Amino acid sequence: MANKSALTVRSTRFYNGLANWLKSPIHLIGLAALLFLAYTIAWPVLKILYTTFLWRQQDVRLTGEANPGHFTLYHWTRVLASDMSMNLFYKPILNSLGVGFAVSALSMLIGCGLAWLVVRTNVPWKKTIAFLAVIPYLLPSWIISQAWLTFFKNGKIGGTPGIMEALLHVSPPDWLSYGFVPIVVSLSIHDSVFFFLIVGAALSSMNSQLEEAASVTGAARWTILRRIVFPLVMPSILSGFILIFTKAISSYGVPALLGTPVNFYMISTMLYSSMRSRLTTEANVLSLTLMLISMLTIYLNQRVVGRRKSFVTVTGKDSARTLTSLGRWRYPAAGTAAFVMIFISVVPLLVLLFQSFMLKEGVYSLDNFTTHYWWGGSDPNINTGEKGVLQNDIFMLALKNSLYIAGVASVIAAVIGLILGYVVARGRQSWIGRMVDQVSFLPYLIPGISLAAIYISMFAKPTLIIPALYGTITLLILITVVKELPFTVKAGSASMMQIGKELEEAAQISGASWLTRFRRILLPLNRKSLMSAFLLVFIGAMKEMELIILLITPRTETLTTITFYYAEKGYEQLTNVILMIIIAIVITVYFLAVKFGKADLTQGIGGQ
Repeated sequence: MANKSALTVRSTRFYNGLANWLKSPIHLIGLAALLFLAYTIAWPVLKILYTTFLWRQQDVRLTGEANPGHFTLYHWTRVLASDMSMNLFYKPILNSLGVGFAVSALSMLIGCGLAWLVVRTNVPWKKTIAFLAVIPYLLPSWIISQAWLTFFKNGKIGGTPGIMEALLHVSPPDWLSYGFVPIVVSLSIHDSVFFFLIVGAALSSMNSQLEEAASVTGAARWTILRRIVFPLVMPSILSGFILIFTKAISSYGVPALLGTPVNFYMISTMLYSSMRSRLTTEANVLSLTLMLISMLTIYLNQRVVGRRKSFVTVTGKDSARTLTSLGRWRYPAAGTAAFVMIFISVVPLLVLLFQSFMLKEGVYSLDNFTTHYWWGGSDPNINTGEKGVLQNDIFMLALKNSLYIAGVASVIAAVIGLILGYVVARGRQSWIGRMVDQVSFLPYLIPGISLAAIYISMFAKPTLIIPALYGTITLLILITVVKELPFTVKAGSASMMQIGKELEEAAQISGASWLTRFRRILLPLNRKSLMSAFLLVFIGAMKEMELIILLITPRTETLTTITFYYAEKGYEQLTNVILMIIIAIVITVYFLAVKFGKADLTQGIGGQ
């Protein structure tokens, strides 16, 4: 009887403790967040890994050994150790690694040099140079490749020659028109902005007294940079290197446009090709290898950064930042930087805009100008009868889908990021806060095209209470929100950490529920962070292609996918028209968010 009474007491205490634990909004929201993250991130990865070890019904057409539903290593062997492995895996993986390292190194040179010039020197026109540096981020990465083809296209894939051949009557070699070199240059121009923002933030927080002390002792400027500045910003440089490396190896649009004509395949393009050829399991194996590479590089980065000595560069003392004087090189340096940024940011846009009004490519005369590709009717002699963009029903559907996906996903991602950021910030001393922080970072490790491949297998059929989502706008919104979680959660937690707990506590004493406190206190105080997250996701969604290219159906076309379709068909002017419209939308929203919402784009990108 006594034992039964003791058991009852312990059970009562347990349930009371659990009830009190669940009353905390941090714990309740944290559990809901972990369930959501587990279902949308962890479970899909485990599921796709599981499927690579099973025979599928489709495998019967590949080999007589197939036994659907049973265990096998066939798919791994086929990718890694078969007659087709060299073309299916090893060449693409070497190409991917080569492009990844080259893009990271070149982006580092451009971004770090520009960051040091703008943040740590007395160069003039800083705001102008900084704005020009951010422009490539506002554009789809493959718009640079489109501009590259406009300049350097040769007769390899037919059609009219590029500007170089038209003006100089010299056909560019294949290595300049297609393949490794143009892919690296195009991606580096686009991705160098990440180095500029990340390293620029680190440089701006450094105490210039360190450099001044070295200068007083007679150290040369190069020695100061090499021995003081470079080691202090090394963690930021490594973070930028890994970020750009993982983006580059999983990029699809640029390698597809510039690599396919010369059979230069990367893992991302081979993955897409495998999915289109219905080699789904082989594509899953390629996805997992791409994820493993990303995880390994991030792990190595953490090991390297973790072993480095820690230096305090931000203290409680306020000290004016002393800028490095460039002397008589001040204006030449500013002019060179502005010229380079205009050449790589503005000139490609002007060239593509100019090309959108040319009836025939390569004919530079006034009678060749037309507005047909903007709002002309169907003409069988032009692009097999495709209407002008503004007269095309497919374009109007794609425009509607893009704006809807970007708008809804941006609002949802910003709010979810803030809510999860609240759990991370307020619960950083508890296991649940740390778990939410770690799990929300997982989408960063999964390349976009791999995540899309995972979601195809996960949402192609109904599961539990969730219907089949493949072919719906809902799936595109969901995958956009999930992919942006690492950035929105980091931005949300950083913003929440700046708000004292006493504001919430005072409202709680007054009887306000958590929902009321969140709506009346936290949301207004985090308005700037919300707008920054909204802007970040909106821009990303409007220019996104790698993430959704595998999930698109005729009813869910977006501006980016229809643009890429036109580019593959060789409809250059139609491609350029839609690109101009995407750019106009993105830049308009950017300026409205900055002017009226006081958004801070650098917080979303460089982040925290």
